[in-house]
Amino acid sequence: MPAVLEGPLLAWYGRQARDLPWRRTRDPYAILVSEVMLQQTQVVRVVPRFEAWMARWPTAAALAAASLADVLAAWVGLGYNRRAVRLREACAVVARDGWPADLSSLPGIGPYTAAAVGAFAFGREELPVDTNVRRVLERTGWTPAVPTPQVGQALMELGALVCRARAAACGDCPLAGAGCASAGRVAVAPRRRGPAAPKERFEATNRWVRGRVVAALAAGEELPADLEPGRLAHAVEGLVRDGLVVRADGGLSLPV
Repeated sequence: MPAVLEGPLLAWYGRQARDLPWRRTRDPYAILVSEVMLQQTQVVRVVPRFEAWMARWPTAAALAAASLADVLAAWVGLGYNRRAVRLREACAVVARDGWPADLSSLPGIGPYTAAAVGAFAFGREELPVDTNVRRVLERTGWTPAVPTPQVGQALMELGALVCRARAAACGDCPLAGAGCASAGRVAVAPRRRGPAAPKERFEATNRWVRGRVVAALAAGEELPADLEPGRLAHAVEGLVRDGLVVRADGGLSLPV
């Protein structure tokens, strides 16, 4: 992908970028919260949860001081409760020691999240490569020589809105007429015909049961009575083992 495509990419992003609350700030805490919430969760679902979270805990220190029970209760519905636990742990480190130069040293922070916070909060020339960015880079054969934060955001947006996995809209792409190597030639795998392999319903997963247990405890309710006892017991044991639920006085509760 010729470097000349950076101009059309950034111009398109300036016109088409979605107005998302975490794009209006360079606060590393706010950006970290958004990145953790966005893992395997759609943007439209994250926006109101992010805004409510930031109103309740506006700083890393505020989140670090919150009880784990309150944090888990506020996370209900976002899935993978351990993300909330690790986020609180990371904020405890930041509240005590400040933001480290190596962001991946924080609990639960992997290479992608570290690069995203480094770029979007601290202005570092790091390229956060998520699924959308990886797809664009593979289709264009380009890796930016100077991965500015603006380029990273633009690549993410292009992959999310235009250069999509199963519906590449080359006709709407700002790079199609400016030298993109794959313009008009993106091979999108056709959907399989015939009977597909049965897909496990979310309600049949242990993760769904775990989520219901945490939601019930957060609301001060009894455990779901409609669940098969064996499934419920298995989920509870896993939650206790992971430190997301504690046994006390013959009952269960969220950790404090």
